[in-house]
Amino acid sequence: MRATIPTRTERAQIRWLRPVAHHLTNPGLWQARPEALARRLAIGMFWAFVVPFAHIAFAAAHCVWWRANMPIAAAATLITNPVTIGGWLYLAYQVGSIFIGSTNGAPGSADLTAGGFIDTLQALGWPTALGMSIFATVGAVGGYLAMRLGSWACLHWRVARHAQAHCR
Repeated sequence: MRATIPTRTERAQIRWLRPVAHHLTNPGLWQARPEALARRLAIGMFWAFVVPFAHIAFAAAHCVWWRANMPIAAAATLITNPVTIGGWLYLAYQVGSIFIGSTNGAPGSADLTAGGFIDTLQALGWPTALGMSIFATVGAVGGYLAMRLGSWACLHWRVARHAQAHCR
């Protein structure tokens, strides 16, 4: 993966990135530190569910603002892609319906007349938006905590293995 990421000078020389090149050349955006790993996963998971389109761009902009690593945040947004978005939207509707208590406009009961179609979209919209918001929040917090716990466990495993090797 390291071979595909442009170097600091290459990033600064890309013509369409020049206005923000001073932000993109920050080494913290490209290094793999445990805190930055957790932050970038949380950012990617959040934007994957909040915005159904252009979520990589939103995640990248957020990474610049929070000084998190961009490649993993961009990859984390791919959990919602054109193949899986239908399933995620259906699950989001189901979860949102539980919290709103709405059964109006259940998927599959759409009235395709002009007024009925708009009413169906509006009835589906609120539960789906709430469900996606819940997924974004839980995904971001869960991803952050899982990455922090995983990096902590990995560090302690390495230290224990190193101590065990030197005790022999």
